[in-house]
This record gives sequence, C-alpha cells and structure tokens, in this order.
Amino acid sequence: MTNERANKRIETSPVFLKHLQTVPSEVRIAFRDAYELFLENPNHPSLRNHALTGTYQEFRSIDITGDWRVHYREEPERFLFVNIGTHEMLYGKE
Repeated sequence: MTNERANKRIETSPVFLKHLQTVPSEVRIAFRDAYELFLENPNHPSLRNHALTGTYQEFRSIDITGDWRVHYREEPERFLFVNIGTHEMLYGKE
C-alpha cells in the first residue's frame, strides 16, 4: 500500500451501517475479514477490487463473499463505504 493510501481513514455512510446490521451473521464475519484485508491492502486479489461503470461510475466494489459486495468511494482523505448487499440488491436484475 502506498503512503498516500496508508494515511487514508475508512468511514461508513449511514446507509452502509443500516444495511450491515441486517446482513446474515456469516456475511458480517466475512465482511470483518475483508475489512482487515482492505486495511492491509485495498487491492488484495481476494477482494477483487474494481471500478464500477455507468450509474455507479464514481464508486468501486470489493467482494465480501461470492455474492455479497461493498461499494465504496475513494476520496482524497478517506475511503467511504457507502453500501453493502448482494449483487441483485445493489444492481437489480440484469
């Protein structure tokens, strides 16, 4: 992780916190593990961190489980986790 990224803090939006409270406990545990990886290296291969396009172009996504994702926005001073959900919850049926 670069020094610039190492100095960024991680914050959560009210929507993210609300949705995190409703996810199954095994997803919460998986999120905790992913969060630790993210702290070490936001681009760890297990996270499958990638930029989003279209409606979500200002966000990035990391994988929590096979179907659960976290959307976040990288800003100059912080990473803002904005939402958590399944692929269908976040993107609808495609």
